[in-house]
Amino acid sequence: MGRTARLRLLRRYSPLYLMLLPGLIYFVIYRYAPMFGTLIAFKEFSFMNGIWGSPWADPWYKHFQYFIDSPYFTKIMSNTILISVYKLVWGMAPGIVFAILLHEVRFAPFKRIVQTIAYLPHFLSWVIVYGMLLVLLSETTGLVNVWMKEHFDAAIPFLTSTTWFRSVLIGSEVWKEFGWSAIIYLAAITGIDLTLYEAARVDGAGRLRSIWHITLPGIRNVILLLFIVRLGHILDAGFDQIYIMYNVKVYEVADILDTYVFRTGLEQFNFSLASAVGLFKSLIGLVLVISANRMARRWGGSIW
Repeated sequence: MGRTARLRLLRRYSPLYLMLLPGLIYFVIYRYAPMFGTLIAFKEFSFMNGIWGSPWADPWYKHFQYFIDSPYFTKIMSNTILISVYKLVWGMAPGIVFAILLHEVRFAPFKRIVQTIAYLPHFLSWVIVYGMLLVLLSETTGLVNVWMKEHFDAAIPFLTSTTWFRSVLIGSEVWKEFGWSAIIYLAAITGIDLTLYEAARVDGAGRLRSIWHITLPGIRNVILLLFIVRLGHILDAGFDQIYIMYNVKVYEVADILDTYVFRTGLEQFNFSLASAVGLFKSLIGLVLVISANRMARRWGGSIW
């Protein structure tokens, strides 16, 4: 394509490019420009010298090696991966099921009420959610344990037990986000051609068969797309939630990469090590996204 043709296309679609400009500026300022800070991972950073003035680490992978050789590495990685995988597996299915159920509801007022109620928890901060969990699950004053003491003379330390803590994490995450995650699936379902459902009814298919053979295949690409996107954040595990909810008694099953970075970077002022761990996590996420995208091409659901 020649220069004249490019200019012609630019003039033709100039309103669309102008609409795209704020988004590009946002990503340049808040996503790409901060990448300069990754140099800290390869330096002995100090505030006094700044990024350029700080000496290079010797060897360049010093901070990465320190993290991998540390006694916390295995436990932190296993906690991060397990919690992330649990959230990925248990977090996607409720949103899909809820969207399908909402789509099958024919009484519009009831549908809107249920939809609104399901969305509301998404807008609650994890501080508020944790307060609700304390009211329900506290070992001494929680409503659940008060009931159990009255009927079974026993109490379960949901928030301080290594056995129960991950279940509470995953359960509260699913409850908070399943209604919000259903929005995209519901939008994809409404885009399916209605004549397909009419043809299925003519052929004698019931609702379950219509869901299995029309609805799910119709939103397959959206499911794959969201799976790939979430896979790129597989090592995030939810810092806000875990930092608010965990305590010394559950460090063994709740300490993840992000909490480790927070402690080493902000509490111990070891910014080089924290940056190295963050870069390590980002590289793993990049590899997972590229791999998942290549596999998804077989089903026609790749991002690029």
